[in-house]
Amino acid sequence: METVPAASQPTDRELVERSRLGDRHAFTTLVERHQRQIYRLALRMMGNESDAEEILQEAFLNAYQKLPDFRGDAAFSSWIYRIAANFALMRLRRRRRTPELPAATSEEAAELTLGLRFNIEGGYVDPPKSDWSLRADDALQNQQLGRALETAVANLPDDYRVVFLLKDVDGLSNEEIGSALGLSVPAVKSRLHRARLVLREKLGEYFAA
Repeated sequence: METVPAASQPTDRELVERSRLGDRHAFTTLVERHQRQIYRLALRMMGNESDAEEILQEAFLNAYQKLPDFRGDAAFSSWIYRIAANFALMRLRRRRRTPELPAATSEEAAELTLGLRFNIEGGYVDPPKSDWSLRADDALQNQQLGRALETAVANLPDDYRVVFLLKDVDGLSNEEIGSALGLSVPAVKSRLHRARLVLREKLGEYFAA
């Protein structure tokens, strides 16, 4: 899943090689290229901006320090996903209980709703499309669904949540997730299946005929 920028821009591999030679500007470019996706993953795993920002910083600092050990067997994007996910999981495991998440704004709830496609009754179901002509009660339903999704995802077991987020939010393939998390493809599929089963149970009422 290596990022392939425009022809005039260097690839991730080229930037990694330059960074290894001491080009800090090259590594800054890597950070700028991938920080949004890493921050989004960290925010959805941790549930608050403060922790997400710390995960973001820790992940890229750790990646910079370990550049000499990066062999390039996987894409840089998979590597940095793995580092960030591991930092987030370690921090979550140190928590004695899951903290309460602040209520989502209507915009945040809508963004999460529209950003997810998950398995209901054995098949993918697309969340409602954004429509300026939605009636007030439909808009309220979308907002409630977004908050229910946010809560249900936040309450997934950590190992399931990270796989679910990488697959159904960020759109990575099973192979890419396995590479990022150091899992076999069957293990990825198993965790994803279990995560979807939990969400189907929690959210089935919103998709009832």
